[in-house]
Amino acid sequence: MSTDPESADDPTPRGTAPEDTGSQLDAALRRVGSGTAVTDTGQIDVLATVGGWRGLAESVLPSAVFLVAFITTQHLWGAGIAAVAVAAVFSVVRLIQRQSPVQALAGLAAVALCVVVALNTGEARDYYLWGFVTNAAYILALSVSVFVGWPLLGLVFGMVRNEGLQWRQQAGRRRRYALATWILVAALGLRLVVQVPLYLADLLTALGTARLVMGLPLYALALWLGWLVSASKPRT
Repeated sequence: MSTDPESADDPTPRGTAPEDTGSQLDAALRRVGSGTAVTDTGQIDVLATVGGWRGLAESVLPSAVFLVAFITTQHLWGAGIAAVAVAAVFSVVRLIQRQSPVQALAGLAAVALCVVVALNTGEARDYYLWGFVTNAAYILALSVSVFVGWPLLGLVFGMVRNEGLQWRQQAGRRRRYALATWILVAALGLRLVVQVPLYLADLLTALGTARLVMGLPLYALALWLGWLVSASKPRT
């Protein structure tokens, strides 16, 4: 299976919102749930989970451009415009390819929101603030899903594995899917543990670098580990 399918009539969302943690994770989960990030051998395709090289570029470049532009010029407006311009190019390309307008404009809207927040406060570090909010919201939602007995990764992976909701009738399967979901919670929690202190200390370069390193690749790794630990034991 290709790691970066880009068919114009493919209904699976390929775009990601570069600075919107919730949108990134939501897109990755939908790719897995639709089967587009699962290989013919039944394994998770890590690169496809993040939307291939194109999805990775759309996630990384606007933030990287913002960080480099601000560090170089110390001009918040210029850095914001540069980041929005990069996201706009990706969106225009998707529109030219006749993809869903909502899908094509999602990343642009997310970057624009982050820029607006930063311009409103006058602090470059606040470009990353919205990501903390969505990150915390997903941690809460994922944790609640485990506590109420409906771990989110069980719903997603169970659909791909043709288990439906039958896994809920088996204590062992429920535990495995709960563990998989906790792995994802841990990955999201790690982002806050590392990045919030950098934000509070106003260490913009370190914060921006950490955001790039701990973005989509970390989600993909967490989903891959969750897939492995939730695999059913082979029958003897």
